[in-house]
Amino acid sequence: MGGACVLDADVERILLTEGDIDKIITRIAAQIDRDYCAPDKKLVLLCILKGSVVFMGELMKKLTIPVEIDFMRVSSYGHGTVSSGNVNIILDIMRSDLKECDILIIEDIIDSGKTLSYLSRYLKLKGAKSVRTCTLLDKPSRREVDFTADYLGTVVPDEFLVGYGLDYSEKYRALPYIGVLKPEVYR
Repeated sequence: MGGACVLDADVERILLTEGDIDKIITRIAAQIDRDYCAPDKKLVLLCILKGSVVFMGELMKKLTIPVEIDFMRVSSYGHGTVSSGNVNIILDIMRSDLKECDILIIEDIIDSGKTLSYLSRYLKLKGAKSVRTCTLLDKPSRREVDFTADYLGTVVPDEFLVGYGLDYSEKYRALPYIGVLKPEVYR
């Protein structure tokens, strides 16, 4: 990896290149444009911080329809690499017009499915006009609840992925690709 930095040295291999990711996002954006082009739609992209911010930023640049953005921060991880199974809302969406909003939850990756399943129900109970989900990456082999995203980038293997917003211990988010982290880094 010409001009490799320390973070690159921790990556075992690149799973998705910048070009691969761009093609995936272009495809998803076209699907969203098609589905939300009606004049009665008020599309709000709801970014789940922190990992999804890179994906949402690139996705919204490719959309041709009017869109608003908002943010939530949730945690389902305890310490390290294993989900606690509980979803904790750290930063909630606060909109007086929620009942008029078509919420599209933007997530970087689905593992167990618990977070997106929970947030979908939560936002419907809060009164959103509609709630759908979009993920760049999906690990169905890790699924613990019956959940499928409405917009799916690509299915990935059950490996520890970093880059393009995905982190380990708050590192690697800025890598422009998605790579597999060397096991010795996180074990």
